Amino acid sequence: MTDLAHPLWIEPWPLILASGSSSRASMLRAAGIPIEVVPADVDERAIEDVVSSSGAAADVIAKELAVAKAKAVSLVHPQRFVLGADQTLAVGSERLHKPSGLAAARRQLLGLREREHVLHSAAALVRDGEVVTTCLSTARLLMRAFSEEFLDRYLAQAGNAVTQSVGAYQLEGAGVHLFERVEGDHFTVLGLPLVPLLDILRRQGMVIA
Repeated sequence: MTDLAHPLWIEPWPLILASGSSSRASMLRAAGIPIEVVPADVDERAIEDVVSSSGAAADVIAKELAVAKAKAVSLVHPQRFVLGADQTLAVGSERLHKPSGLAAARRQLLGLREREHVLHSAAALVRDGEVVTTCLSTARLLMRAFSEEFLDRYLAQAGNAVTQSVGAYQLEGAGVHLFERVEGDHFTVLGLPLVPLLDILRRQGMVIA
């Protein structure tokens, strides 16, 4: 029987999203995917430290974090499909994290000015603690030579929202003014490899093909 509220979704239960990201939730809902939001309680920095100690690149770290989040939630929601997601930002061999406040965001953005950085957005689909599959997409972004006056005005407008993003910006908002060039999928920049993820959901028989 077709769910009139979600006609493309044919799995009997909503997808569990193991992330508190409002952006990821909005993308999935806009694509017609019913979700239950259950943020994972994991120590992301500890996991990252373990994975990176083996010399893993930023894209591998993003996948491992997505898997860890999905597994943590899956263990307390048996028989349900759980989606974990993560995003890493790399500037050369350096990885950046969410800034701790506006002052840290300002320093981070000054460091990214006129430099290219890479965003890796990963997703992991898990059921009963077992990884069904993972996917990853990458975007390259070049910040323009903005003035410090612009930066201060941008931060005043964006406010504490910049601390919720690994790059200290939201491309869907005023953060778009920071850039000279963006190469890659828009959804990837927002934090979810949505197009390959939807293909996975179709192949799993969760979304009508």
